[in-house]
Amino acid sequence: MIVLDIETTGTDPRFHSIASIGAVDFDEPERGEFYEKCRIFPGARIEKEALAVNGFTEAELNDSSKKTEAEIVKDFLDWAKQSKDHTMAGQNPHFDTSFVIAAAERNHIDFSIPKRVVDLHSICFAHMIWKGIKPPIAHNRSDLNSDLIMKYVGIQPEVHPHKAINGARIEAEAFSRLLRNKAFFENYRSFKVPWL
Repeated sequence: MIVLDIETTGTDPRFHSIASIGAVDFDEPERGEFYEKCRIFPGARIEKEALAVNGFTEAELNDSSKKTEAEIVKDFLDWAKQSKDHTMAGQNPHFDTSFVIAAAERNHIDFSIPKRVVDLHSICFAHMIWKGIKPPIAHNRSDLNSDLIMKYVGIQPEVHPHKAINGARIEAEAFSRLLRNKAFFENYRSFKVPWL
């Protein structure tokens, strides 16, 4: 399983670009992590709200010394292909994979991202029900966001601004606690798994 997190210039993969990709191989952590930033594709839209979340500036996103979106997507897919399990996972994996797919298609990159993904929200929601805990509901739907998931699994939420590699790391840590009842990263071992 590959825990994937990306930062973008907005929410629509047709018009917005990837800004960075972060990933962790959940089953083979010794392979290391993947993290690259890029310049956006020509004509990509940039939403101020997205920059407020990820902390990138327009100058950084248009920096011609950085790799292109196409180059980092190719690098990521090459890295991912080395994994024994190509299943993508994350807090919002459909969002992340939709951007990788759109960038690959836009740049005629051969890719194969599995249709099935593992959603951290759903795993945590099910875990809470299994433990007899009512998941938070607001406006008649789940209100279990990333910060609440990290609190539930006993670690600090991601620092702001969001960075793709930090997102991938804390999501991998949360998955490990929910699925294996143990820390994933050495630096999280001092944070107890709350239900143990």
